[in-house]
Amino acid sequence: MRKKIISYAMEKYSTEPEYLWARTPDAFILRNKNNKKWYALVMKVRKSVLVPDSMGTVDIINVRCNPVTRECLLAEGRCFPAYHMNKKNWISIILDGSVEFDILCNIIDKSYDIVNG
Repeated sequence: MRKKIISYAMEKYSTEPEYLWARTPDAFILRNKNNKKWYALVMKVRKSVLVPDSMGTVDIINVRCNPVTRECLLAEGRCFPAYHMNKKNWISIILDGSVEFDILCNIIDKSYDIVNG
């Protein structure tokens, strides 16, 4: 899924992933080229940080969203309060295929629009 997200961001927004942290070399951000704001963060986390009593690790994407969309997605159970980000403005989505890629792209687009102003 990571490769698909990177390809999508490159094709749609000409965004290259940025790998910022030596401690987590597989984590990357996607940043708006115009204003340098992040619109997505992809990283691996312990699943238990999102789903209590879960084992193992999962890839997630954190994206910006407006409060109304956030509440709808949380109510559907398709996303979680953002891990390691402002929970009012960000959500986390587990990249296990439970959210279809076309829907994920739509969510990424909304995040990009929010940071683009």
